[in-house]
Amino acid sequence: MSLEKNLYLASLLDLYAPLLSTTQRQVMEDYLLKDLTITEIGQNHNVSRQAVKDAISKAEAKLQKYEDKLGFLKRLNGEK
Repeated sequence: MSLEKNLYLASLLDLYAPLLSTTQRQVMEDYLLKDLTITEIGQNHNVSRQAVKDAISKAEAKLQKYEDKLGFLKRLNGEK
């Protein structure tokens, strides 16, 4: 994943983390903020790599959906 995408997702996570499930929030924090690999996250949460990938994909989609509907990040950045 590119640095720009990671920064964008980390910003969305800062804004919308309370709206994610506990598991999705923890996985995204491990992935984006702690820079753990998918394998490490799976080992820490006792789940498969595929379960981690699924959680990341679903969380990314949720975060983007919230931003599309609410637009907090766009407003913080001064965009219209």
